[in-house]
Amino acid sequence: MSEARNKQPLDYPVVAPTALEPPAEWAELRSECPVAGVTFPSGDAAVLLTRYADVRTVLADPRLTREGLARPDAARITSGDAEGIFSSPMARALNDEGHERWRRMVGKWFTAKRMAALKPRMEEMADQLVDTMIEHGGPADVIGHLAFPLPVYVICTMLGVPESDRERFKEWSDTFLNMTKYSREETDAAHQAFADYMAHLVADKREAPGDDLLSRLMSAEDAEGEPMSEAGLVATGQALLLAGHETTAGFIAMMTAHLLSDRSRWERLVEDPSLIRSAVEEVLRFDPNGSGFGMLRYAHEDVELSGGTVPRGTTVVCSMAAANRDEQAWETPDVMDLGRSPNPHLTFGAGPHSCLGQPLARTELQAVLGVLLRRLPHLRLAVDADALRRHDGMLTSPLRELPVTW
Repeated sequence: MSEARNKQPLDYPVVAPTALEPPAEWAELRSECPVAGVTFPSGDAAVLLTRYADVRTVLADPRLTREGLARPDAARITSGDAEGIFSSPMARALNDEGHERWRRMVGKWFTAKRMAALKPRMEEMADQLVDTMIEHGGPADVIGHLAFPLPVYVICTMLGVPESDRERFKEWSDTFLNMTKYSREETDAAHQAFADYMAHLVADKREAPGDDLLSRLMSAEDAEGEPMSEAGLVATGQALLLAGHETTAGFIAMMTAHLLSDRSRWERLVEDPSLIRSAVEEVLRFDPNGSGFGMLRYAHEDVELSGGTVPRGTTVVCSMAAANRDEQAWETPDVMDLGRSPNPHLTFGAGPHSCLGQPLARTELQAVLGVLLRRLPHLRLAVDADALRRHDGMLTSPLRELPVTW
């Protein structure tokens, strides 16, 4: 590990002063201790990477793997995660399918071309949700009215899952993503209930297939000659349902908050909607919580980085959000430049485990922003930006609410 002032491990995740600001420690860590010792809520030790070059290297380096996190000596995030999320039944089922094969099969549904074809329906649904929010009147919570229901609708449609069950998904997500609130027994019970739900859904689709992702993965034609296993289908449904609504809902909320916290940003986009695409990318880079906890890797051998050595057997947490503010990688990294280009941010990761659903997230963000700018050009925060609060103890750190008026 690098020689630095980091003699006592930091508690991780590091707390930020406000919901929209990065932790003050990031800049100091990048400069003085880019491979820093940290302690997870479980009490287990790990190291934190905060430099862009180091994070990008580790995410693509085959000597550091996600599969290694199932090893007994890998750090656990929480004490309630005694088995480890990377050795859970869902993770094991996906690994059994073969990572590359699984990504090829599922990735067919998340191409930029397919997402572009879905964009008009996303915009139509966003328009309907904005109608309801306007009828409600201001102040209104963007999360409850728009940021949460839209991604749920989209991913449920893609998977062929009843949208009426969305409150159940929300409860399960809260259990899986909360680092402090639930015991191992409660977490195990939620995993089992979610698996049972998805198993019943898969069984129903075998009886009456639809034009949805899960139904198509059951056919040999769409699954590279060999249909996905029962356990693989269940795990795929779970993984995509969780990632497809929770993460994107957080992105929509934080995008709106950042653009309204300095209203000149919003006004610039109202005047020039051609900046929507680059603005979405810049918000993804700029937000200090967009990538949540960060991506974990397990070092199978000693690895030399620009900031020091990661010893074999170490669990590494890559802070993509901290890397996205690295002064060595960006000009004016603490300035939100809505026209920034190029913008190779790491919010969706890098390498073979980069986020499969990033074309979906990008398209939803562009669709929502376009609708809001068109329908509510005078939108503004109903509270001071410093009053916004995130949920404590969550892997994804979503905003609790986002009150707006117009």
